[in-house]
Amino acid sequence: MALFGALFLALLAGAHAEFPGCKIRVTSKALELVKQEGLRFLEQELETITIPDLRGKEGHFYYNISEVKVTELQLTSSELDFQPQQELMLQITNASLGLRFRRQLLYWFFYDGGYINASAEGVSIRTGLELSRDPAGRMKVSNVSCQASVSRMHAAFGGTFKKVYDFLSTFITSGMRFLLNQQICPVLYHAGTVLLNSLLDTVPVRSSVDELVGIDYSLMKDPVASTSNLDMDFRGAFFPLTERNWSLPNRAVEPQLQEEERMVYVAFSEFFFDSAMESYFRAGALQLSLVGDKVPHDLDMLLRATYFGSIVLLSPAVIDSPLKLELRVLAPPRCTIKPSGTTISVTASVTIALVPPDQPEVQLSSMTMDARLSAKMALRGKALRTQLDLRRFRIYSNHSALESLAVSGEGLSGVLPPTERTWRGVQIPLPEGIDFVREVVMNHAGFLTIGADLHFAKGLREVIEKNRPADVRASTAPPPSTAAV
Repeated sequence: MALFGALFLALLAGAHAEFPGCKIRVTSKALELVKQEGLRFLEQELETITIPDLRGKEGHFYYNISEVKVTELQLTSSELDFQPQQELMLQITNASLGLRFRRQLLYWFFYDGGYINASAEGVSIRTGLELSRDPAGRMKVSNVSCQASVSRMHAAFGGTFKKVYDFLSTFITSGMRFLLNQQICPVLYHAGTVLLNSLLDTVPVRSSVDELVGIDYSLMKDPVASTSNLDMDFRGAFFPLTERNWSLPNRAVEPQLQEEERMVYVAFSEFFFDSAMESYFRAGALQLSLVGDKVPHDLDMLLRATYFGSIVLLSPAVIDSPLKLELRVLAPPRCTIKPSGTTISVTASVTIALVPPDQPEVQLSSMTMDARLSAKMALRGKALRTQLDLRRFRIYSNHSALESLAVSGEGLSGVLPPTERTWRGVQIPLPEGIDFVREVVMNHAGFLTIGADLHFAKGLREVIEKNRPADVRASTAPPPSTAAV
């Protein structure tokens, strides 16, 4: 009985599980580009290292090393990889740091001082970023692991007391190496948990698309890493801004990502588009009124010919009045994605009337329109755009089988969200400064995928400086250092 109870609970949980409407996969093909940009950022961060003054005494010699600054980072070997459980792992080996500091030496009554260049060699850094979902559904760097070591230090002392410095150099460089070891990991911890998180804060979670609807890109679970990719599941659901708590049940198939040839892949299920159209429907946007010159000329002539018998019975003052065509979607449109293409099914009421000046309008007919639109998706920058093509549709009357039309749909694509909305598109959940390039759209049964490469339109430093929070370095103390001395 216990076994059957467990199976029943598992089935019940599965029945209530919600599939993501949007998935993103970052593949190992993107790691080289990310590494290059990340290393530039890391070099700039290491230049912020602050090393305490080093003071000491050997016999009658008193020395003070101060104002130590990192001037450059030279990399010999570096690797960035996906790792299960850790997500992202950066390993730097045999690097070197350029340093500049101020020296001061006192021997009895003799004093010597000045600035000197030094180098830290054999620098090894191994740091991992653990990514997770926070309570708001945003991706965060939740932890940073770090191991850092400096093998040796070299300082080219000179001046009056060069031989003295040569004698003291072992004490001085050993002390500096110890202090430098202790400073690398705290800088990397702050860079990950504070600065990189300020970059991730630019990814939209629940945001407005326009004045009518918003979109929910909250993560449904923690990102999942394998040795070759990083997968993220987003809810991918639109909602009317006047009904922020409204939610469309997701009954679409779960999108699948199998490809790994491009840097990034984005998948959208039918639910993603259905929630958009139902949100616009609930917001009252799926209606259109065309009067006079707004009615396409060919359609105006066709409608007047169709209703000629009714029009000639009207008074002469009404016969030549402007024509009015009013369309109102009766139910939320639905999207169907197949390998052969994407279609959108719409049912709308069509009211045809004459609008004489300064007189009540004269209704000629009220009918129903069934339309199937072809939809082509494109990704530009990080905006998903939709181009709708309404070629033919059928207008029919529920009262008379004779009163029906099969006409060109040119100019009537406004029965869906207006063209400027669909072409302006909706932003994909990417950080600021990163865009998609060289996109390829692929249709599948119930979902579509878009493969693309990444392009840094802005550097990490530029975006982070723009969104940098107040300095909280003191309040974000890293775990105990694992630096090797």
